[in-house]
Amino acid sequence: MILASHGIIASQIASFDADAVAFFNRVTTAGGTLSTTEKQAVNQLVLDLKANSLWTPMKAIYPMVGASAAACAQNLKSSSFTGTFTSGWTFASTGVTPNGTSAYMDTNLIPNSVLSSVNSTHLSYYSRTNNAGTTVRAEMGCVNNIALFLPLLQLIVYGKENVINDQFLAQAYDYTAGTQIQVTGTNSLGFFAMSRTAINLLKAYKNNSTISSATTNQTQTTMPTNNLYLGAWNQNGTAAKFSNRECAFASIGDGLTDTQASNFYTAVQAMQVTLSRSV
Repeated sequence: MILASHGIIASQIASFDADAVAFFNRVTTAGGTLSTTEKQAVNQLVLDLKANSLWTPMKAIYPMVGASAAACAQNLKSSSFTGTFTSGWTFASTGVTPNGTSAYMDTNLIPNSVLSSVNSTHLSYYSRTNNAGTTVRAEMGCVNNIALFLPLLQLIVYGKENVINDQFLAQAYDYTAGTQIQVTGTNSLGFFAMSRTAINLLKAYKNNSTISSATTNQTQTTMPTNNLYLGAWNQNGTAAKFSNRECAFASIGDGLTDTQASNFYTAVQAMQVTLSRSV
């Protein structure tokens, strides 16, 4: 029997992972729709994450499917941390694009309340836009104190930090010398991730390669108590550093090992290939 409302064979629905089905239902309840291909891609992503011990570390996963705010705001991992989009976003089958001046998504996730430890954190962002990093932008992040900028959690795919252009920047949760990662020269196209797994180990990845690492002990003992934003960063309650790069996937969670980070890229890239939007 064909279920006309979803265009999927009943036996296929029965073979879908229960967590994938729960996500599909959240999208529908919110007023969004997903194509058969999108459902198949998301279901395989769930299976791949679980097979590689990546499901448990995840707190929020935004596959950015469905080409609408209702669909893209949904967290694949659970019913918690449904995003709230401001105006200024463009929704397409290839992902979501902020306008670079005012748009952001509030993930409604507070790092200090949700993440396991100040020494176990990851952020990821799949960018489909390649443009110059000559403007102060943040793809995702948050900070508490706007005077000291501590503690902070931030991922910049390609931006301007101080007076230096074209920089990848990863910060969790300190920004003193040796505790953050700044790399000049990479572009803004691909799957970027940062992962802290110890007080003295922060790593950054692009696609399936390690960009750099920081090995100085960080001094922070708490995480930000403000909601983490996507498409900008939450500067103690005010959105700032607005991005203009199309996002085809984003995640927030506990720290990932090198092996997990590699398998994570493979799983996310496989989803993008299925959706014909890989870079």
